[in-house]
Amino acid sequence: MTHHEFQMNCTVNHTLFDDPLILPGQPGASHNHSFMGNLDTNASSTPDTLLNGSGTSCTVAQDKSAYWFPTLYRGDNQVISPDLQTIYYKSGIIDYKKVRPFPAGLRFYAGSPMFTEDQFKNAPGTVEGWECGDSTKNWTIPTYCAPGSQLNVRYQAPSCWDGVHLDSADHRSHMAYPVDGECPTDHPVAVPMIEMKISWPVSGDMTGVHLAPMTMPDGSVMNVNWHYDFMNGWDQTVLSALTQHCIDGGLQCTPHGNDIYKPWAGTVLDDAGNLVWQPNLT
Repeated sequence: MTHHEFQMNCTVNHTLFDDPLILPGQPGASHNHSFMGNLDTNASSTPDTLLNGSGTSCTVAQDKSAYWFPTLYRGDNQVISPDLQTIYYKSGIIDYKKVRPFPAGLRFYAGSPMFTEDQFKNAPGTVEGWECGDSTKNWTIPTYCAPGSQLNVRYQAPSCWDGVHLDSADHRSHMAYPVDGECPTDHPVAVPMIEMKISWPVSGDMTGVHLAPMTMPDGSVMNVNWHYDFMNGWDQTVLSALTQHCIDGGLQCTPHGNDIYKPWAGTVLDDAGNLVWQPNLT
């Protein structure tokens, strides 16, 4: 089987009532989010502050990107997994050799807190929906999960960029999903398709398990559906190397950029995390 991907592994490092994409510069104004990657992400974060931040909870030090999603609760208690989470960087188009790295400064969000169950089920980014144990393809959080199993959700982000804007007023319009395996003409640049697989150590009776609710302007409280945000904080040379070697090269790579099934193909980062595969930056 031919793959064209690499993965990142990151842990949740803090939670805040912040959203630097949707509510920038407004600390405490959002519903609660769980943040992975950059250790310093807060309401005032920008791509520049990420690059100058103190570090990352991802296993690759050169990925100081910010990844965040609504915090999961059981009743009034936050549920945070201590485990490494998986963020796949894949080709969303058939001609995977055309995929280019994210440009510096790119940010967007995938999914929507406003989605109905049917919209979530039929959205182009849905992979498997909510899962736990043998229960798969759920479009809401299951009411029961086998004891000892984990709840997880998978969802794909758009992977076609308009080639001009690093953000847009709705934080979505500069990105689009492929159509029939190709990027649409108004979003012609294929970039990595992020597919986040997030898990939580929660099982049994799930009736009190929910995503962090959102307080609306009129004071009402709304339950939200799955969504997540991305703000690029990559070392662009390393991101380019991983994209070219793994995605364009048709490999199935670890976070360091080696395919364990094709060791002859080489690696992007050595065991110490140093770049050993030089990308074409022209």
